[in-house]
Amino acid sequence: MSGNEFRFFLSCDINLPVTFRIERLEGNLPPNKSPNSEIDSTTEERKAELYVECALYIDGTPFGLPTRTRLESTGPPYCWNELITLSTKYRDLTVHSQLALTVWDVSCGKDEGLIGGATILLFNGKKQLKTGKQKLRLWPGKEADGSFPTTTPGKVPQHERGELERLEKLVNKYERGQIQRVDWLDRLTFKAMDRIKERESSKNGSSHLYVVVDFCSFEHQVVFQESGSNFLLPSPITSTNEFVTVWDPEVGKINPSEHKQLKLARSLTRGIIDRDLKPSSNERKSIQRILKYPPTRTLSGDERQLLWKFRFSLMAEKRALTKFLRCVEWSDVQEAKQALELMGKWEMIDVCDALELLSPVFESEEVRAYAVSVLERADDEELLCYLLQLVQALRFERSDKSRLSHFLVQRALRNIEFASFLRWYVAVELYDPAYAKRFYCTYEILEENMMKLAGGVSGDEDGFKLWQSLVRQTELTAQLCSIMRDVKNVRGNTQKKIEKLRQLLSGLLSELTYFEEPIRSPLAPNVLITGLVPSESSIFRSALHPLRLTFRTANGGSSKIIFKKGDDIRQDQLVVQMVSLMDRLLKLENLDLHLTPYKVLATGQDEGMLEFIPSRSLAQIILEQRSIISYLQKFHPDEHGPFGITATCLETFIKSCAGYSVITYILGIGDRHLDNLLLTEDGRLFHVDFGFILGRDPKPFPPPMKLCKEMVVAMGGQESQYYTRFKSYCCEAYNILRKSSNLILNLFHLMAGSNIPDIASDPEKGILKLQEKFRLDLDDEASIHFFQDLINESVSALFPQMVETIHRWAQYWR
Repeated sequence: MSGNEFRFFLSCDINLPVTFRIERLEGNLPPNKSPNSEIDSTTEERKAELYVECALYIDGTPFGLPTRTRLESTGPPYCWNELITLSTKYRDLTVHSQLALTVWDVSCGKDEGLIGGATILLFNGKKQLKTGKQKLRLWPGKEADGSFPTTTPGKVPQHERGELERLEKLVNKYERGQIQRVDWLDRLTFKAMDRIKERESSKNGSSHLYVVVDFCSFEHQVVFQESGSNFLLPSPITSTNEFVTVWDPEVGKINPSEHKQLKLARSLTRGIIDRDLKPSSNERKSIQRILKYPPTRTLSGDERQLLWKFRFSLMAEKRALTKFLRCVEWSDVQEAKQALELMGKWEMIDVCDALELLSPVFESEEVRAYAVSVLERADDEELLCYLLQLVQALRFERSDKSRLSHFLVQRALRNIEFASFLRWYVAVELYDPAYAKRFYCTYEILEENMMKLAGGVSGDEDGFKLWQSLVRQTELTAQLCSIMRDVKNVRGNTQKKIEKLRQLLSGLLSELTYFEEPIRSPLAPNVLITGLVPSESSIFRSALHPLRLTFRTANGGSSKIIFKKGDDIRQDQLVVQMVSLMDRLLKLENLDLHLTPYKVLATGQDEGMLEFIPSRSLAQIILEQRSIISYLQKFHPDEHGPFGITATCLETFIKSCAGYSVITYILGIGDRHLDNLLLTEDGRLFHVDFGFILGRDPKPFPPPMKLCKEMVVAMGGQESQYYTRFKSYCCEAYNILRKSSNLILNLFHLMAGSNIPDIASDPEKGILKLQEKFRLDLDDEASIHFFQDLINESVSALFPQMVETIHRWAQYWR
């Protein structure tokens, strides 16, 4: 639609009843005693019982019977949030139609029952129907007047309007989608608005009462037009080539003729003939093309019919099973029965395809049980790579005590590391009210079975001791949350908070410095931690003040972690899990890019632990050392090496840059700046803080991948052999990960029901964005050219450099 084009509906064409919602009453009611208060001085103030009477007036005359809301006595604030539907339709309204709202109190006598009233025109001065929230000022002690012009207008007079009215008008536009949403900016704006509201209300008092009404919204503006008028509109598409969306009520419904044809083609009497059918050359090409489809692709009717027709000849092709099962009409009992029989005889599928069968697409218990039987062949190391998604897959099971939940518990009984992570992943999901019962059931099964274990699973520990060692992890995190609350309440700068932390650990909470019994580290359950080291514990300079803690380990070493409270790190947990998985996939192809998949564990909805990796941000390095090369020369000098550093260190830097460039591109990581790009002393670069994924980015004009100028300069510039080697590693890694695209897509599909922000907002769109990044339509050679173009485009992008400067200013003034 062009910028100067205005699309609208005519009110005379809308054959729907007038609908609106009475939300709430704002302001304080005047204090009134009960009628007998003069006789009995101990009588308390009466509790108001309010309702709103809604009456429609057309050209100053009542139209239809008034409608009342229910009684509301739980306030203040008094919230009805009640949908009112009048018998009058929008097509019957005139331009001077008004809604008269009167608030009554039935808790007092008849004379005192009137609180106040207000009237609002349904069409504005431009003859457009009013939509969204409207805040009407009540006229105290007056019943709403429906005459035209009214004596009780709900609109605040122009000369009395202030900052609050202006902001409320903007909020109304925002809620109707007329103002673009920017999450981080919106949060700051609404906080500032709350402060303004508090200031204005304390300054002006609360002498006025307001009733908030929410009018129905439509796809386009509704413009007033009388019925029967000869009003012809020129079609906006007569002179353009634009597409117009037309609503079709039959979209998504089964086509009866196609359904009948499908039933005839799949008649079970054809089973004998189908056994001997072999696809022709063209049909074989079509089948191979279908088998290469990503798991997100929906098969057409013809494609489903083709796979069904040659199902017997495809049984030796393990890749075909998931596609075949998508063709089955599961509502047909006989067809489903035959499909399950074939599934049992099919060539055994890979674990990657088994994960697809656990997605919400497949509801059959037999199919899901078959997928679990395939997973049973995988070792613990591989299953740990997918455990986060397997726990999420419990959402899609048909029962609380499913085959999948029992399988996960049985594996946990053999491996304490598996048990620890399973317990945490399940415990975090207990906060989800929709599935809390299901996850609690799995938690109970794990607890019961582990308590029954005899010694021998891990050393000589019995099941009870093992379970207690896991429970103590939760007790530890609860104590850390308590410490964070105490430290946050300390006034002053970060240094004062650090002093308070060390004082707590040395005094009141000294039991944390030496545990009575070692505790399994939540991040690495095979590591036993024996206590905190107060002198090495600190606090990061950040809004949430995360703790940096050093634990002693049972073998005489140390374990450094970061503990956060007030931040949902489940998204970071998912991204780092993907980095770890991709690192594993690359190493299986003999490509080690020196990635740093540090450990992350969400221990609640807004808390969690992260492994601390000694490193410095690129922002700090540039500020202090002027360049990355100078920083690396400090730790790995070599007069004869490239740029004065050892060849090994430079190679590590180049490889890690390549690895993270590819991974951040595929996962669509956003909000990249020099403060969340870290560099270790041995040259490993890595990313942290993954608040934006799958293409979301708060910055304007984000480049396809984050490859900053400083990184390219450290490789010797765009013409150097080291930069050429960097591009070569990028392309090689990209093609390796493309081969495992189905695995990565299946894992994200299993996260579709999770509460991770960037997935929960629109799971289908997020997964399709991820699929696009793999460019599955290209062969390996074409993908190399594509990725090289991406790198060149990112290096030449200028906007990110400007944003880096702005971000540095923000950090400076934080």
